[in-house]
Amino acid sequence: MTDLTAADATLASAKPAAKPARPHFSSGPCAKPPGWSPEKLDTRVMGRSHRSKLGKTRLQHAIDLTREILQVPDTHRIGIVPASDTGAVEMAMWSMLGARPVTLLAWESFGEGWVTDAVKQLKIDPKVIKAPYGELPDLTQVRSDHDVVFTWNGTTSGVRVPNGDWISDTREGLTFADATSAVFAMDMPWDKLDVTTFSWQKVMGGEGGHGVLILSPRAVERLESYTPAWPLPKIFRMTKGGKLIEGIFKGETINTPSMLAVEDYIFALEWAQGIGGLNALIGRSTANATALGRIVDERDWLGHLATDPATRSNTSVCLTVEGADEAFIKKMASLLEGEHAAYDVAGYRDAPPGLRIWCGATVDTADIDALGPWLDWAYATAKAG
Repeated sequence: MTDLTAADATLASAKPAAKPARPHFSSGPCAKPPGWSPEKLDTRVMGRSHRSKLGKTRLQHAIDLTREILQVPDTHRIGIVPASDTGAVEMAMWSMLGARPVTLLAWESFGEGWVTDAVKQLKIDPKVIKAPYGELPDLTQVRSDHDVVFTWNGTTSGVRVPNGDWISDTREGLTFADATSAVFAMDMPWDKLDVTTFSWQKVMGGEGGHGVLILSPRAVERLESYTPAWPLPKIFRMTKGGKLIEGIFKGETINTPSMLAVEDYIFALEWAQGIGGLNALIGRSTANATALGRIVDERDWLGHLATDPATRSNTSVCLTVEGADEAFIKKMASLLEGEHAAYDVAGYRDAPPGLRIWCGATVDTADIDALGPWLDWAYATAKAG
């Protein structure tokens, strides 16, 4: 690290007067919606079977609200599945890949994970197009006759695809979009997406453990016409006798869900509905990312890992810190947590050392604004130490 200056020493000794009211900046599970409290959750289904009439009604309500808020076409199925976004992605890959050539895009750790699964587990010899952290792969290399698997928003790099224009309208292959930190904060072109996955612990601040799988008619056709060469675990099976198990997409989950987590998700969806739906959610995320951008612009020791604004995330914003190594970042994060000024802001373990500030819709812009002086203090204090 650089030498401590007099200005640094002053910042290190003087803590800011005001703190973020809700210092929850984790990139998953993320901040709860404003006004949330456990007492506000509907508990009628607690202690009841998820297969009871009430249980299935509440699961279907979560699906219906998801469709409404995300503006998912009626042609697409929406299902609640096990094991968070990871489970949803794995279900889709294991059930549908192998029917035609596959391209995988990877520019951060989760995309790299899907490459590992395809190469080492499914052994399908895919075409892999990579880019380093902070950059986006060359999307023009994606062939329309290939299936393509990619993360819409790189949660651990802060880099997102700017839009769906690179996806062909006449494609022969399917698109598999891991959109877990993108949905509810970015526009999703549903006509371009065949398989879309997310977990509600991200932009909606829900409890973890459950994934959501959205299938286009083309994806359903693949499921009903193709049988993979490898065996499928029970929790991955979406067809029976060559036909889609429609119940999965009507609230009849494959395994037992946490109905408390479902009610928590419903609370967030109803909150979103109340503030104006998708446009309001995107607006809140964009305002938060813009506020954080101002903080970065005002400090010569802070930078964006994603240098191109066109591909920069408005949810999981990843920052570089001048001269910082992993130990320094851990020190900054520990200082901030100790003062209850910011929780869980260290970058992902596989990413370059830096900070990661969640700017999704459940975060208040005023809390982002209040964070700036605390970043100054933590930086100066870590240097002094």
